[in-house]
Amino acid sequence: MTEIAIFTLLHLLVFVYWLGGDLGAFYTSRFLIKPGISADRRMLAAKVVNDVDMAPRTALILAFPTGLTLAHVKGWISLPLPVLVIVWLAALGWLALAWTIHMKHGAAPALWRKTDLAIRWALITGLVAAALWNMAGEGSLPLFLSLKLLALAGCTGFGLFIRSVLKPLGPALMGLSGPDAPAAEASLAATLNRARPLVTGIWALLVIAALLALFKPV
Repeated sequence: MTEIAIFTLLHLLVFVYWLGGDLGAFYTSRFLIKPGISADRRMLAAKVVNDVDMAPRTALILAFPTGLTLAHVKGWISLPLPVLVIVWLAALGWLALAWTIHMKHGAAPALWRKTDLAIRWALITGLVAAALWNMAGEGSLPLFLSLKLLALAGCTGFGLFIRSVLKPLGPALMGLSGPDAPAAEASLAATLNRARPLVTGIWALLVIAALLALFKPV
């Protein structure tokens, strides 16, 4: 019972910090395009958004190991202890990489960024493959866990699309204090507007995943 309580709490905290952090970053991003805000204050808002966004990024990385361990201790799946240890070590290593890249403030080596990107694509591929394999009746994973795997894969995919969409954000912020400030502001607004539907898509998948955990369809 103690193990179930601990890992249930950890998995709930993943959901809370993921959704809460996303909401905080989403709200703060409005100050990047609010009329009458100076360039310095917009840069400060951008830093706040980037820092707050590490909460959902951390939650994404910890979602799988906490969920996998919870499924094990609740008896939904049975895994050898070494497998769980390997999963946790891999997740913590990825988490350390993600935080190191963040602390470098854009100066992280290209290899580190490519490694992080490769891990995310590998995670998406593995989650989708495992979910479809079990939903086809080849595995013993309950349906609600297979659907949660697809939700996590979807969240990871949306996150990658958001990265791609936000690429013009940096140059636009730098241009706010230059002679082409109006054009930079327009680019900033357009970039954030393209990202918002993807962010709301993540929220929807998180709510669906939470509902699946409560409803537990067979």
